Amino acid sequence: MATPLNASCPAPMKAVSNGAFQHENPLDYALPLLILQICLVVAFTRFLAFLLKPLKQPRVIAEIIGGILLGPSAIGRSEKFLDTFFPKKSLTVLDTLANVGLLFFLFLVGLELDMRSIKRTGYKALCIAISGITVPFVLGIGTSVVLRATISQSVEPISFLVFMGVALSITAFPVLARILAELKLLTTDVGRIAMSAAAVNDIAAWILLALAIALSGTDTSPFIPLWVLLSGTAFILFAIFAIRPLLEVMARRSPEGEPVKEIYICITLTLVLACSFVTDTIGIHALFGAFVVGIIMPKDGPFAGVLTEKIEDLVSGIFLPLYFVSSGLKTNVATISGGVSWALLVLVIFNACFGKIIGTFVVSLVCKVPFREALALGFLMNTKGLVELIVLNIGKDRKVLNDQTFAICVLMALFTTFITTPIVMAVYKPARRGAPYKHKTIQRKDPDSELRVLACFHSTRNIPTLINLIESSRGTRKRARLCIYAMHLMELSERSSAITMVHKARNNGLPFWNKKRDGEDQIVIAFQAYGKLSSVNVRPMTAISHLSNIHEDICTSAHQKRAAMIILPFHKHQRVDGSMESFGNAFHQANELVLGHAPCSVGILVDRGLGGTSQVQASDLSFKVVVPFFGGGDDREALSYGLRMAEHPGILLTVIKFVAPPGKTLAFGAKLVGVSSNKDYKVVIEQDNKEKDDELWSELLSTCTNHEDSIKYEERLVDSKGDIETALKEISNSNLILVGRMPAVSPLVTKSDCPELGPIGTYLASSHFSTTASLVVIQQYNPSTDIHPLVMEESDCQDQPEPDTPRA
Repeated sequence: MATPLNASCPAPMKAVSNGAFQHENPLDYALPLLILQICLVVAFTRFLAFLLKPLKQPRVIAEIIGGILLGPSAIGRSEKFLDTFFPKKSLTVLDTLANVGLLFFLFLVGLELDMRSIKRTGYKALCIAISGITVPFVLGIGTSVVLRATISQSVEPISFLVFMGVALSITAFPVLARILAELKLLTTDVGRIAMSAAAVNDIAAWILLALAIALSGTDTSPFIPLWVLLSGTAFILFAIFAIRPLLEVMARRSPEGEPVKEIYICITLTLVLACSFVTDTIGIHALFGAFVVGIIMPKDGPFAGVLTEKIEDLVSGIFLPLYFVSSGLKTNVATISGGVSWALLVLVIFNACFGKIIGTFVVSLVCKVPFREALALGFLMNTKGLVELIVLNIGKDRKVLNDQTFAICVLMALFTTFITTPIVMAVYKPARRGAPYKHKTIQRKDPDSELRVLACFHSTRNIPTLINLIESSRGTRKRARLCIYAMHLMELSERSSAITMVHKARNNGLPFWNKKRDGEDQIVIAFQAYGKLSSVNVRPMTAISHLSNIHEDICTSAHQKRAAMIILPFHKHQRVDGSMESFGNAFHQANELVLGHAPCSVGILVDRGLGGTSQVQASDLSFKVVVPFFGGGDDREALSYGLRMAEHPGILLTVIKFVAPPGKTLAFGAKLVGVSSNKDYKVVIEQDNKEKDDELWSELLSTCTNHEDSIKYEERLVDSKGDIETALKEISNSNLILVGRMPAVSPLVTKSDCPELGPIGTYLASSHFSTTASLVVIQQYNPSTDIHPLVMEESDCQDQPEPDTPRA
């Protein structure tokens, strides 16, 4: 019979079972139970993250809520559930694995913090950081006095005072970076100040936490905390002067473009664990060792990036949610009962918010930050998250915080982080303003003016065709130079490395940068090389954003760069067998949104290998370009683009004008309906001004007299849709087809999954039409339909200087 001692101290679990067929329950063994716990936790927190995504909440919110719900506050109120999935005898293994993951996550957090940028912190950010720590820390001391008088009477006063001060004064640097990236504020003035202040706050918080841990020891000797702090200081000095040189040697021996040696990765990760052991032995928690190694890691070169890529998905995707559940299992909201407890919860939340928001707000105003920006900074600096939970869990493990105080502080951290995004969105939405500019289309009265094009691409497969299209568009030296902004579109993910990339953006508040250091983006090299060999001015750029709103970055960039056309890659690519395969619906929707909000003309490039799989030299370029002309603004834009291409000696332009019989139109009785970015809103296409078509056609005829070798034209009388299809099939062997998006013509395809290409474009983009002819479907900018611009044009708005932009 088991003794009471055995009942209170269950035997350790064996690692693996012999299987259900051996009449053994896998949940009685450590490994299968741990696997089930990981699967349950990851699935549950990801489901909550999906539900909270429309609210633009960071994933940490879902993970905190998931941990609380799985704990004794909600689902865990069922003893059967806890005994089955989270029995007490399994919690040691779960906590150990969660803390190992936490070690490496804090190593990644240290990698994100660049001490050089902290040293360069301006006085505004420094003052805001100091006030953002001092005011809530003082209020935290006052709060601790009230808590000790009510629900925490038996705790040691000094350590409790410091823990509460740290808990209220922390700003979660990683969570803040995620929120700023979500709201596209990371590269605004507010974002820069918030990130700089949060970095200073983070360092100060860790120092204060080390002090709190040193003071919370069980030994009553006053010299113990002193020895702990002195040993911690000695460790940091050892890390700077002994470990950092070793890391720098490995970083120097990992040049760009070559794989990082496996032994270097192994040494670094082992150093993280070894330093964690040292700091745990000292008595300031293992997390500090990992964090310090991350901070002293050289940030230049590929070494830090490769380390991040190696571990971030496993750590943040699998191990980190376990820590939130481990914390949630200790959180019992039911302990907050009675009027006093709820009043204390309100008091803690009020003091935390008041200290951070008002302290930051007032000092921001003193530093001459505008009112709305100062208010937004206050709420942003109030962001809590993982670091807050770490502080609270350490306090609970060291018996500084009891169950009720712990639950109150966890709810405070959840509430303050949850309100950040919606309130910042309400109080501060930076107005996108820009000076109006003249040339928003290719068709213009002064054709000798500079042509600026924003050419977007997703991956390397788009580059050869895009460069060949640019080469075809450069015209002759008689005209002003062609300027191309080549924008690499990258999806913003939950990875820390994605945030680090966005944090490097430093160009006029937009989430992209024009000049990359250390060759970080190899894709732009092709454009840089082409620009040096040709008379085209090529400016590589990168946009990093969620695909659901990357159209904002594209359109805002186009306006800032004064582009006349945006070239977008089609959301499908051609496979080897000639069929078209989709990249995904998100790219499709992004293209539609650009069409609906673009401040200039737009061209969608259907890539079928223009010029083959490599860049064609200018002297070898020989393309047949065809423009089917039906009439309307979009067709006029396509024809104007074709006429510019025809100036290139390697381009043979053929223009086919489709004409309906007398008394008929090219609609052939069909109702002409276009597709807008809003699927529920249809736009009826009206017959455009025929005089403008005739004027451009007359210009074409006059040009042909001087360029008979490079421009050919014909008029084709068509009596039905079948005649149009027959004529178009004759040009299927050309290299490039330029067509208007919405000409006044009857649709050639009755059903299509890409109606945004228009009545002709959908047919030309289908795989049964051609497998060799690339296509650009062009929409001309129309100011009358630009009723919801993303950039408000104001005549008194002065664009910021653009050092990389060529002079017109």
